[in-house]
Amino acid sequence: MAQTAERTGTGTGRTVYELEGTLLEVCSCGVLCPCWIGEDPDGGECYGIVAYHFDAGQVDGVDVAGLNVVNLNHIPGNILTPGSWRVVMLVDERATPEQERALVRAFGGEYGGPLADLAGLVGELVAVERAPISHEIRGGKGVLRAGRFLEAELVPYLGSDGATTTTLRDSIFSTVPGSPAYVAKATRNLVDLPRHGLVWEFEGRNAIQADYHMEHGR
Repeated sequence: MAQTAERTGTGTGRTVYELEGTLLEVCSCGVLCPCWIGEDPDGGECYGIVAYHFDAGQVDGVDVAGLNVVNLNHIPGNILTPGSWRVVMLVDERATPEQERALVRAFGGEYGGPLADLAGLVGELVAVERAPISHEIRGGKGVLRAGRFLEAELVPYLGSDGATTTTLRDSIFSTVPGSPAYVAKATRNLVDLPRHGLVWEFEGRNAIQADYHMEHGR
């Protein structure tokens, strides 16, 4: 799965954030998720997990390398409808208060750039919680866990040579703008967070993996 991710959102002044790492995303839609091409989700609504690991990165001068952020999303209709998503954000329990503030502000859109474009789709940030998060990719297989309430396993689709990962590019929607997405399937997608009304379990549904590099300056 080694491919080069493109830089996105680069400004002409000071770099406000620069993040590089891997993405694991699973949702309730079938394969391939119609949301990425701007169509309505399967079943009219989407329940999804979008998880970022930072191999390297900083936000407003705060080093966030090695940490994770996971957004649990309920999207009640078309994914591109501004202010429609309902989100619970999980921040790596290893983050310092300064690191947590920086990540919440960046993913909340306060620093602009591609993360602000994504934040514009959120209508309600229900809660920000700290959790132990395990985000791994081994041999192309992605495994994501958070506490005892989130489990997901992802396996990418391969090309005709049996080795090259199938990619999705230049789609109207992306959680890693500018970077190719690896089309995958989730053998398991479980969330059990009833206090926030987020409880689901799916098998064999849509998944996306990616290597990304996001950079924004102003």
